[in-house]
Amino acid sequence: MAGRANRKAAVAARNRLLPEGRVAGPMPWIIAIMMFLTVLSAAAGLGLGAAVRSMSADLAGRASVQVVEADAPARDRLAAQALQALRQTPGVRAADPVDPAALADQLRPWLGDAASSGDLPVPALIDVMLTPGDTDAKVDRLRRQLAGLSPKLRIEPHAAFLLPLAGLLTALGWLAAGVVLLMVLATGAVVVLAARGAHDSHRGTIDVLHLMGSTDVQIARLFQRRIGLDAFLGSALGFAFALLVIILIGLRLSAMGSDLLGAVGLDTRSWIILALLPILGVLLATLTARWTVLRALGRSL
Repeated sequence: MAGRANRKAAVAARNRLLPEGRVAGPMPWIIAIMMFLTVLSAAAGLGLGAAVRSMSADLAGRASVQVVEADAPARDRLAAQALQALRQTPGVRAADPVDPAALADQLRPWLGDAASSGDLPVPALIDVMLTPGDTDAKVDRLRRQLAGLSPKLRIEPHAAFLLPLAGLLTALGWLAAGVVLLMVLATGAVVVLAARGAHDSHRGTIDVLHLMGSTDVQIARLFQRRIGLDAFLGSALGFAFALLVIILIGLRLSAMGSDLLGAVGLDTRSWIILALLPILGVLLATLTARWTVLRALGRSL
């Protein structure tokens, strides 16, 4: 009981020394905004990185063969010859023709009913799965082989079609990482300003504590504890709102039913990284406050 009473008395004494309110002051709210933006930016970067990795894994070793022939019977015969040649080629794991009805359904939003009327010469497609290895070299070898069979056969790797999109997603991921870095620097600057303001507003109290024999480390610990608690409250609030926004966006992306947008997700490692951000934010604010106050105390001597 005596130990608990002493701890309560110590807490009350610290509150009298630094009487500013925590939630009522601007510091927790500024930290909350910073943490909210930091978590959202980090989640965007991690989600885009996961999308690029998923896209690369899905498209690696896949290619499409186009049979560009206007005459339908000739196109069917050439597609059958190409399919037989592909299935007998080393390095080809599988070769399957794309259903013309499915292809017409995909073209209907752009071509209308003409996509399935038969009046429009739509190329026949063959989906090719290659064995693991150097995809570019295998595609070049197949391109030479198909060119010898007919100049109307064309092969393109799937990754070539989405390479610009992958580059865009990668650039956006790096941009999100840059925003996270800027938020970290801005948070440190805010803590420095808050610590300096607290030091200047309590200069008289600090002088009295020095006269009573308190060291700079003991005085800095008072400011460090208060700013650390402000940072904890703000980080928790910002992380909670950011988590709510991430969940809502994830539900909207899942409802759209797009494979590409569905790949923008967060795995277990990403969630762990996001959960560590508030802890790192509190640690950054505490250490920054300690360094700022100690430096200010050293200059005032």
